This record gives sequence, structure tokens and C-alpha cells, in this order.
Amino acid sequence: MSVTPDKIAALVQKHYDALPAKRKPAVRANGLREWVPMAGIVAEGNDNELYCLSLATGMKCLPASKVPQAQGNVLHDWHAEVLAIRAFNCFVLDECKALLQGQPSEFLRWRTRDEIAAAAANARGQEEGGGRWNAQPFTWKEESRLHMYCSEAPCGDASMELIMASQEDATPWDVPALTTAANITPDLLNTSTAPKTDTAALEPALPGRAYFSHLGVVRRKPARSDAPPTLSKSCSDKLALKQCTSLLSSAVTLLVDPRRVYLDTLVLPASRYSEVACRRAFSAEGRMSSLSASREGGKREITSSYAFRPFAVKTTTSEFSFSQRAVSLTATPTAAAGSIAPSNLAAAWTRSGLEETSLGGTLQGRKQFDPRGASFASRRKTWAVAAEVAGLLRELQEVEQDRDAQREGEGSKGSEGEDKDKQASCLAAAAAAEKIQGALNVETYGEMKNSILLAPRKGIKEEAGRKALQGWARNIGDESFTL
Repeated sequence: MSVTPDKIAALVQKHYDALPAKRKPAVRANGLREWVPMAGIVAEGNDNELYCLSLATGMKCLPASKVPQAQGNVLHDWHAEVLAIRAFNCFVLDECKALLQGQPSEFLRWRTRDEIAAAAANARGQEEGGGRWNAQPFTWKEESRLHMYCSEAPCGDASMELIMASQEDATPWDVPALTTAANITPDLLNTSTAPKTDTAALEPALPGRAYFSHLGVVRRKPARSDAPPTLSKSCSDKLALKQCTSLLSSAVTLLVDPRRVYLDTLVLPASRYSEVACRRAFSAEGRMSSLSASREGGKREITSSYAFRPFAVKTTTSEFSFSQRAVSLTATPTAAAGSIAPSNLAAAWTRSGLEETSLGGTLQGRKQFDPRGASFASRRKTWAVAAEVAGLLRELQEVEQDRDAQREGEGSKGSEGEDKDKQASCLAAAAAAEKIQGALNVETYGEMKNSILLAPRKGIKEEAGRKALQGWARNIGDESFTL
């Protein structure tokens, strides 16, 4: 049977329903019913079988003034879409570990010797001197496609028409032209030290919910004007960028070839879908048009590691049981201070068995900034697992080299058939182990992010920011921590 948006949405909701009550919105003592957005990543096999790989709920982010205190332990952004992608990266790392420990993976495989050689040759062709390293040991299987379900329209550009329509007066406001965001610094965003006039200058540079007449621009979170300012970009902006960088984070990209880890489909509720807004926010017909020169964007087989590969946006009639709309229908009209309220909790789950609830970017029950409260999807934890995988890869390199030397000494030609192919793949992939480990075993997180091996990824991000997502300002201040 064919895969439909309804089936994708239903699968994510099914896995969410199976979570314990402590990970879900509650009814407060005053009768208020809580709601929360949800998002999930789903893989589709060549038999049209669907697998939910990760899911998350959440709708808040860390104020810019607190980012320097995070030290890799606190999530910067736990909107459902962002947290679901971070959880997906944790799942991918678990799959890498499984392959290194001799276990099968339904979604990842070893790259062959020929694949790695071809990637190296193509890199030399793209950039004189072969600076574009592309020798990751693992790759996503060709037959597996990726979809994402969101219970709400992503905040930012893809939801502006919906927000305008919900206002008493939906007429776009007459406001000044946007100013550049290039000079915005964490000091400017620190409301405890910065003058109000400086903080106010952020609004036209990186607008939140207001400035309705400015469409197709990079927006910040949160949308509320009374909330502390941040440099966390909207989910619309982050999903638009993922069409260029893949779903993989920096650390995971060192281990897995990103070419096949792009979304094919974004599924939204029909009631929260604006065709005009989504076309403008994500497609080659909208603000991403300047990147559509990568004309191979819609194809599965692409030589370059990174390119603009747009996803299709499709709708579902399915409604998430904790969506704002669904909860409104069941709310008690007499509840104090209104009938519903956004949940402060965030939840994350992966197919590999990771599961947690967080509050304020930290595990529920721990104080914010307590290292023991670090989420499995935090910067520190993800970097640590990637470094662990690199260590296992280096161990494999040494084992395979010893075996190869032993076979040569004995005059053996090695195994035949499938075992021989696997042997060759392991040897070829393990050859990059020293470089990968060197990129991950550095002093600070910032050094890892700036590794020369990640230059191609950094390059596509800069190109996207320059051509399509103008005004993108980095959320800096949490790069100096160590493992």
C-alpha cells in the first residue's frame, strides 16, 4: 500500500500515545488544560513500511542572556521540530554504534571502498587541492526515505498568514524597513545589562511575531513580545536551512555521509497549512530560489554532499490529541484565567530506546545548568557519543590492519563473496578513523564545529545565509565547553 501523509501522522501519534503520562501535557489544579506542539521523523522503506525514528514535543527556547551558562548541558531550542531533529541525530549515532559492534541496521550501512574513493575523487574535482573531505564511513541506505510530521505550522515565515488571519485586524502593519542583524551580539540581547533602546533595536533586525508586512525574512524566537529576546531562529528558517545541510548535525556529519539524509516530505495538518506561506518559506519558487541552481535537488542520487534539496509539503486530516485545537474542544469553559495553556514540558523519544522529559532545556527534576540534567540531545551529550563512535572506529581500524597484515603474512587471499566485500568496506571506512577522531577529540566544542572536515557543511550554510536566509545571526556564547 502507498504511503500517505495521514499514515505518517498517525504513526508518529501512535508512538507518542504510547509514552507515559508524565511526558505529556496535564490538567492544572485550576482546570486549565495544557497543549503542546509535536513533531516526528519517519523513515519509509522500499516496501512502503513506515518506521518512526524520533519524536518530540516542546515550544520554548533559552534566552540569549543565558546561553553562555549552558556549557553544552542545556538545550538552546526545544521547539518540537528542532528537538525531534536533535533526537533523530542521537538515533543515527546509536545506529553507527550498532554497526561497529557487528549488529545490523535497518537504515545505515557501511560505505564501500569504491564509494569512498569516488567521493574523494569528486572532492578533488570540486576544489583544487582536495579540500572537500568526504570519507564518512557510513551512509543512509538508498531505499529509505525520510518524512517529518508537525502538529502545528512551523513558527516563523511558514505560519505568518495563519497568525495574520487570527488577528482582529489582519491588515499588514506599516513598519520601517528591516535593518541588518550582523551587529547583534549576546551583550545586546542581555536584558539585565543592555539598555532598552538597544534591545528594542533587535526587533526590526530579527522580527518575532510582529512586522507582518515583512514576509520571507529570517525571524527569531520567541514570538511573544514580552519574552526575553533570543537569537534562536524560527522553525521555518531552521527547516529551510536543513534543505541545504541535511538533517545531520555537525558531529554526526563527520561519521555519516549526508547526501541521503534529507527530508522528502513535510506533513502538516490541513487546518494549519498555508500554501502561499510554505511555498515562500521553503520552495525554489520562494526565498530559496537563489539556491535552486543545484538543479539536481529533487533527485535521490547526487554527487555533491550538500545541495539545496527541497522537500514537498503535504497535508493530513489527522489531528494531534494535544494540539491547541483539540485541547480547546475538551477544555472546561469555566476554568480560571482561560480554558487552555501551553505546556512548559518537552519530551523526546527515539526508536533506539532514548526517552526523557525536560523543563527549561534541562531534564525534569534537575536544576537548570546542572550538568547532571543534560538532555541526551544536548550539545555535550551528542558530541560525547560521536567521539565514542569515533573511538570504536579507530579500534576497528587497528583490528582490521592487524588482520590484513596477518593475511598477507600467511599468503591468504582472505574471505570470499559477501565477507570479502564487508572486509574491504571496513578497511576503507576505518582508514578515515584517525581524521574523524582528530576532528572530534579537540579541546572545545567550537573547535570541533570549525574542523576543516566540516568546511563543506559550513560553506553551504554560509551560501544559504548569503543568498536566501539573509539576516541569519549565529546564536553564539556556548562553544567553549570541553568534554
